[in-house]
Amino acid sequence: MAQGVTAAGSGNTVEMADLFAENFDPRFAAPDLAFFRNQSPQLAEIVAEQQRIDRADALVLVYPIYWWSFPGMLKGWIDRVFTNGWAYDEAEDGGLIKKQQNLQVHLIGIGAADKGTYSRRGYDEAMKTQIDRGIFDFVGAKVVTSELLLTPNGQFPESHLEIARKIGNKIVG
Repeated sequence: MAQGVTAAGSGNTVEMADLFAENFDPRFAAPDLAFFRNQSPQLAEIVAEQQRIDRADALVLVYPIYWWSFPGMLKGWIDRVFTNGWAYDEAEDGGLIKKQQNLQVHLIGIGAADKGTYSRRGYDEAMKTQIDRGIFDFVGAKVVTSELLLTPNGQFPESHLEIARKIGNKIVG
């Protein structure tokens, strides 16, 4: 994990997280359920993750696509970190209070199928529904970038590097 790394020439800093290297446990276990039921305080490890996001102007998630979604580790991180009371609240009238309205999100999924496969089968729209809207819009975060870097014929095209540069410039620019 690299913390406080200054992005070249921008004056911005970047905090990178590797959930595997940090031994993050993605399992929604009994303590998470107890917190969800208002039976116990939030775990310190989850508060630390929420504070990491609170320090950020933008959240950039770069992930491999597993079965048309996030890998389990990342999905478990979202399940445990984007909790009621921090990411959103339930209003007394049954409505929803979105608490992450200042958070800008950049999603970069890396997949092995080509764009035709995603669009023909509706996977691209399904991912936007479940991730962009189902998670981030639910909590009020603005999805600024939602890009699938897909590989035609199993080859990594050079155009992906250019797309990544444009995304990076959009974030720090």
